[in-house]
Amino acid sequence: MKKIAVILAALMMLLGLSACQTAGGGEQADGAEKVTFVLDWTPNTNHTGVYVALEKGYFADAGLDVEIIQPPEEGALPLVASGKAQFCVTFQENIAEAITSTTPMDVKAVAAILQHNTSGIISLKEDGIDSPKDMENKVYATWDTPVEKAILKQVITKDGGDFEKVEMVPATVTDVVSALQANVDAVWIYYGWEGIAAELADLDTNYFYFKDIDPVLDFYTPVIASSNAYLNEHPDTAKAFLAACDKGYEYAIKNPGDAAKILIEHASGVDPELATESQKYMSEQYRAEADRWGVIDQARWDAFYGWMYENELIPTKIEPGGGFTNEYLPE
Repeated sequence: MKKIAVILAALMMLLGLSACQTAGGGEQADGAEKVTFVLDWTPNTNHTGVYVALEKGYFADAGLDVEIIQPPEEGALPLVASGKAQFCVTFQENIAEAITSTTPMDVKAVAAILQHNTSGIISLKEDGIDSPKDMENKVYATWDTPVEKAILKQVITKDGGDFEKVEMVPATVTDVVSALQANVDAVWIYYGWEGIAAELADLDTNYFYFKDIDPVLDFYTPVIASSNAYLNEHPDTAKAFLAACDKGYEYAIKNPGDAAKILIEHASGVDPELATESQKYMSEQYRAEADRWGVIDQARWDAFYGWMYENELIPTKIEPGGGFTNEYLPE
């Protein structure tokens, strides 16, 4: 009986170790390395390159078994920081907040999904918001976050307007087309999705990119992030993962129509026409003028973090180059 108990205990220990390896990104029975990738939101054209890499077998060819999951309510970064996931989609400002908090998270950006910030303010042309200062006395649907308000204040003030005169109404807008035709005058959007949706709805709109108002606001959004601990322990896996992502996004750049079909297959509920037209727009945004996909320019990265500190959005300065690396991208 004692021998049986010892054998059972040993088996339980082995099973426990195996389960821990599977959850933490260890090697699977077929030899593939398990990687969990957390989205920032529901599947959309920000994520197409990852789905292409999955569908085309780029991950499998690299010896990776990649699982793509939805984010929990508290966001994707905590999963990566705790080692429960290996990579996620997030934003430059979120990384700044995570690494400067009183309980810092172990996170770092490893690739830029888009080379430039495509977000900005959309409004109906009939509302006369031709530039940021025209948001005075207009209804703006706000997420009510410090970073959001600081960016709005920056562009409105720089344009000669009074930020305090904007009518801020807390609201989470999930349907921009309906909101603009109801009781909202202006909404912050990412043009590659909501802007294209407005085009398809034949809305006559005005739109201004934040990056065009002030270059310091050409920050990286969204990005792929990991943790220093994982990167240090699994550098080859990280490089293999990003090399496969690179192939996926390069395919989407060259073949937006086919890439859209792949996204539609993996994203139930996505409007096919919206995905197709968005993909055409995004194919020019993934790499833009950069010589390779994913690369992050340190000057732009540091400038935005400096701006965040100056505007008291983070409690401490971030050292130059802090919070990101290009080390794991393919050359």
